[in-house]
Amino acid sequence: MIRTLQSSQILRTSLERAWDFFSDPRNLARITPPELDFTVLTDLPERIHPGMMIEYRVRPLLGLPVRWLTEITHVEPGKFFVDEQRIGPYRIWHHEHHFRQIDAARIEVTDRITYVLPLSPLGDLVHPFLVRPQLRKIFAYREKAVNALFA
Repeated sequence: MIRTLQSSQILRTSLERAWDFFSDPRNLARITPPELDFTVLTDLPERIHPGMMIEYRVRPLLGLPVRWLTEITHVEPGKFFVDEQRIGPYRIWHHEHHFRQIDAARIEVTDRITYVLPLSPLGDLVHPFLVRPQLRKIFAYREKAVNALFA
């Protein structure tokens, strides 16, 4: 089953400042819940670019380590970028990050994830109890962390 998760938030900052933060892949750990033990395994440049591969380890469920490889597939500076899982726990993971200027003092940041779980139909059975709550928890943490950083 193909699923989507969308999350939006308004930040009191400039589009340039928000883009600078989110397009620096070294900042991902700053907005990831500590209990996921997120560890980047590759050297990272200051800015994302199409074709860039990021390998990391994360402990998403029950503390079990998972290696994850994502590729930055699309970048339109100041507007959006896309990362896609190449190796990891999902059959499909397509994550769009969109940035929109609202006015001189505010921007909207929207994440849209399209994903498919492995091991269907078992993956579909555990989705409402394990996966969906975990994803919501991660994005709730991210929203609080980002609000604090841009306060």
